Amino acid sequence: MANIVVVGAQWGDEGKGKIVDFLCDHFDVVARYQGGHNAGHTVVVGKTKYVMHMVPSGILHRGKICLLGNGVVIDPKELLSEMEQLQGLGVDIQDNFFISKNAHLIMPYHKVMDMEDENRRGAKKIGTTGRGIGPTYADKAARLGIRFGDLYDPGLFRERLSFNLRQKKAVQPPDSKIHELDEGKIFQDYMGYNERLKGFLVDGGLSIHRFQKEGKRILFEGAQGTMLDVDLGTYPYVTSSSSTVGGACIGVGVGPTQIHGVIGVTKAYTTRVGEGPFPTELYDEVGNRLRERGSEYGASTGRPRRCGWFDAVVVRYSVRVNALTTLALMKLDVMDELDSIKICVGYNYQGEVLSEFPNETGKLEACQPIYEEWPGWKQSTVGITTFRKLPRLCQGYVGKISELVGADFSIISTGPARQETITLKTPSFRKWKIVQ
Repeated sequence: MANIVVVGAQWGDEGKGKIVDFLCDHFDVVARYQGGHNAGHTVVVGKTKYVMHMVPSGILHRGKICLLGNGVVIDPKELLSEMEQLQGLGVDIQDNFFISKNAHLIMPYHKVMDMEDENRRGAKKIGTTGRGIGPTYADKAARLGIRFGDLYDPGLFRERLSFNLRQKKAVQPPDSKIHELDEGKIFQDYMGYNERLKGFLVDGGLSIHRFQKEGKRILFEGAQGTMLDVDLGTYPYVTSSSSTVGGACIGVGVGPTQIHGVIGVTKAYTTRVGEGPFPTELYDEVGNRLRERGSEYGASTGRPRRCGWFDAVVVRYSVRVNALTTLALMKLDVMDELDSIKICVGYNYQGEVLSEFPNETGKLEACQPIYEEWPGWKQSTVGITTFRKLPRLCQGYVGKISELVGADFSIISTGPARQETITLKTPSFRKWKIVQ
């Protein structure tokens, strides 16, 4: 038996959705452990493109159980919309999708606060999506949160809603849209959401425990990426939850001894959405080409992603803090047309060479990347499914970045479709019986 975590090894948007979808045949359960609908997974099956923000991408496979864990924050209106969208595309979501009743609810006041707080930051903005994720996690930590299970008791829910709304209105400025929110309408709306979703609610941790006792294999799915982790990322330009491997334990309710391996997902280059330091960012035509060829626009927001060269310092840091067992390399084909390729192997900080990632934001902002240059292969890799069929220079590039980050690649993506994938018979995959 193998329970595996799939985690982003950069700043998110690495292609975790495709990897989860690709691996699903080998697992029985897919459990999402953190984040909200500020994340997005895009999966291409045949000629159909599925964009999901909350529901695990395992839902596209018949017979797979999908769970949103207690570490996820949920906007029930947006979740219902996504469920309806999937059902409209012929996806069965009725008997194999579950929500932990301990997951916290995103409330209308969270979304107002998110947008207004971000606007007040001015030039120091974080780059939030404005969907209420951060304020919801803040209320959770302050013990003011409202959980899905609270909707079972309308009196308790109304009491907590009333208290929270009064408190928010008391501290917000007079021109805040918080003062326009109507408690009665919010109460009725959320009672309606509960009526439609209560059949999906379960004790998430107990469910995972039972699945394990039954011998089911579990794939834990994270959102965002290591560099956006609230503790280990480029703080304060981070998300509000634990997007690294430890988040899988607290976000679903499973002990660390029940996780048998971790797959890190990285692009063949680097992207970032929102504000914050990004040492290898490209502001030239090469950056624009990567963005256009890689369709680097947010699945949830449509925002253009900042693009740059592969940063081995970042991914090496991810290998260390997540104890990554192996890696998946995404969007290799996006690099096909480049004459030459640069790889960041270290940073220059005020004359000092750094080989390890500096976690102080100001220090990182002052770092200059140290590059090694690699010749481009100038051949199409789209759809190749065997490593030895890749151009020789491309094989060398993959080997070089593997050596620099200290982990093997077990999966290489050569296109967005499920079948456009190379699987390598690494020791980890043989041990997990994912490839024979």
